[in-house]
Amino acid sequence: MEKTIRKAFQEAGKILMNNFGIISDYEVKESQSSIVTKADVESEKRIIEIILENFPGHNTLGEETGFQNRNSDFTWVIDPLDGTSNFAAGLPWFGVIICVLKNSIPVMSGCFMPVQNEIYFAEKGKGATCNGKKIIVSTETNLKNILAAYSLDFSDEAGKTERETKVIGNLVKNIRNLRGTNCLIDFCYTADGKLGACINQTTKIWDIAGPGLIIEEAGGMVTDISGNQFDFSLNETNYNRNFTIVCSNKMLHNELIKLMNHGF
Repeated sequence: MEKTIRKAFQEAGKILMNNFGIISDYEVKESQSSIVTKADVESEKRIIEIILENFPGHNTLGEETGFQNRNSDFTWVIDPLDGTSNFAAGLPWFGVIICVLKNSIPVMSGCFMPVQNEIYFAEKGKGATCNGKKIIVSTETNLKNILAAYSLDFSDEAGKTERETKVIGNLVKNIRNLRGTNCLIDFCYTADGKLGACINQTTKIWDIAGPGLIIEEAGGMVTDISGNQFDFSLNETNYNRNFTIVCSNKMLHNELIKLMNHGF
């Protein structure tokens, strides 16, 4: 499976880099903050071709193509271009995420950032690496000494943006600085300790299943904003829903959860 992931990264990375910087149009999906480009579609098509060449009986769940159920215990969850808005704007903050679920549990995953030429990889129970070198999350025990990533998307849900800005205000008062690329980079840099935490309240399974495993295998903790573990069951209601996510080391996690929910 690892060889297949790495081959898919190589092929998808070529597609993304060949299209990076020349985006002339895109289509809006669910809302003004959710778009798709030609590169998304081509990347996902090639990734799925590579997976099925090697594992023809496995399920696939792609951001653009949905769930293809072949009644397998294994499902490949694919984000062919994470950070599409960044990509379309010419910002180098984007990449590819592939995660393998076994009975809805992440067991292997990778994140590839082609501009940076970095592959973050993890297999359940075997630790996490960046370009083959072992990584661990930050060992900081004081929130005031960390950089944290928080990304905010457009929402038409009444009051959601206002609630999130209050959360951001609480967070900024208790950490060193706030940053955010709203893509896999935030998660990867939390996994290798550059960032002390990463929070996002509008994600899908293909955004977080893979990075979550990498952070956990790097010694971190990953839950929803209430501190609950994730349910990645593959029914339509569940895999299409939005997830909240909080990632950090184990020492800071409970403090962050309390901070996120303070006054709400």
